[in-house]
Amino acid sequence: MIIIKSPREIEKMRAAGRVVAKVFEEVGPLVKPGVTTLELNDAAEKVIRGEGAIPSELGYYGYPASICASVNEVILHGIPSSKKVLHDGDIVSLDLCATLDGYVGDACRTFAVGICSPRALRMIDIAKECFEESVKLVRPGVHLGDIGHAIEATARKYGCSVAREYTGHGIGTSMHEDPYVPCYGTPGTGPVLQKGMTICIEPMIFEGSNHVRVLNDGWTVVAKDGKLTSHYENTIAVTDDGYEILTKL
Repeated sequence: MIIIKSPREIEKMRAAGRVVAKVFEEVGPLVKPGVTTLELNDAAEKVIRGEGAIPSELGYYGYPASICASVNEVILHGIPSSKKVLHDGDIVSLDLCATLDGYVGDACRTFAVGICSPRALRMIDIAKECFEESVKLVRPGVHLGDIGHAIEATARKYGCSVAREYTGHGIGTSMHEDPYVPCYGTPGTGPVLQKGMTICIEPMIFEGSNHVRVLNDGWTVVAKDGKLTSHYENTIAVTDDGYEILTKL
């Protein structure tokens, strides 16, 4: 069931989204060679709790950390670790959620570590462009199939592929609500956007094949071909005539 949010609820989600945006503002500069993904996790949790919020991912279906930190070929759910040291040329996606006053904000950014190759920087840019090309379609009356189609068409323009098994989603008092928001779709199909819907659009991009495998930890999802991946996400609200990005300062 898709839950339409009231203006009061969207204001609460806006506040939660600001917490998420503040994490990226403060933790982003810490992404550099020699830093571990656990250090990034701890810094993010400190910001979240310092804002009076809760790291929504911690304990979610048993997930053991406060953020996901996915490096290079890891597309999703990389578990932060003191053993995972970032190196010059890596790219790392930080995916995080914060719950404030009962409502959730969710976003992801992919960061360059030190001096990166043009190939790696290109992957970061492609994920962001996929988001930008899809979100500009958002307004009441548009089908979710149009949003997914825009993501995939943009990725394919650069010879990349998109996630099939994992999708964006609705969001509100829960991290994941209806509807699913895939990274692919057929124009004119799928649920119709309405004012008050709150969703996460999150292009998950593969440099090569989108075939994946899950590691033995039960969480970490990697590209089978070992090529680079990138991820970009925001929580948005559908407005009278467009959209508002909630995960921003």
